[in-house]
Amino acid sequence: MKDENQGQKTPQIKVGWMGYVAFILAVLMFSGLFSSSDGWLRALDFNTLNGSFGTIQSTAEKALNFRGAGGSGAKDGFIFAITLMPAVILALGIINVVDGLGGMRAAQRLMSPILKPLLGIPGVATLACIANMQSTDAAAGMIKELYDKGEMTDEERSVTIAYQTSASATITNYFSSGAAVFGIMVAPIILPLIVMFAFKIIGANIMRMYLKAVYRKQAKGGK
Repeated sequence: MKDENQGQKTPQIKVGWMGYVAFILAVLMFSGLFSSSDGWLRALDFNTLNGSFGTIQSTAEKALNFRGAGGSGAKDGFIFAITLMPAVILALGIINVVDGLGGMRAAQRLMSPILKPLLGIPGVATLACIANMQSTDAAAGMIKELYDKGEMTDEERSVTIAYQTSASATITNYFSSGAAVFGIMVAPIILPLIVMFAFKIIGANIMRMYLKAVYRKQAKGGK
């Protein structure tokens, strides 16, 4: 039987120059490159824009953070969830602005030839993968929105989640928690980052192969 789609060309995605500019700015914003900059450039960093909660003065005159100290159970979990909301809302707002300017179409056109063979996911997931280097919750929110809009299949979402789960918020956690051992590390500081990034790709491809094996088995069982 002849394939009806045979001979048909894949439609080209039209992207204006504003879309490319928006995509590049979004990549820089979520990458963390401007986190240590001085002056106005720091305003282009996602974590800087996300800000931080203030401190609460305790009865013992000891400054505590927004969540306080000694919390437990559902109540402490609820307060923790509140701390995640600003990052998710800000990230989704940025993505909607970028999408309105054509940035997501630019991401799909530029990054699909790279992400498809590397991870098997579309180029529109680029910003979520980059945001995952700084923020766990913001990156997860982006993937949910892409899936809800039909930009990603369930398989692509699962592969991307596998990528995000491994060493999530890599740069943020590494340079905050990992700073305690920088003084005694023998290897270059950049080496663990490279290893973590490599295993993020490996983990995503393990999930990719597993899903393909499952779908292949289901297809055979359905015959």
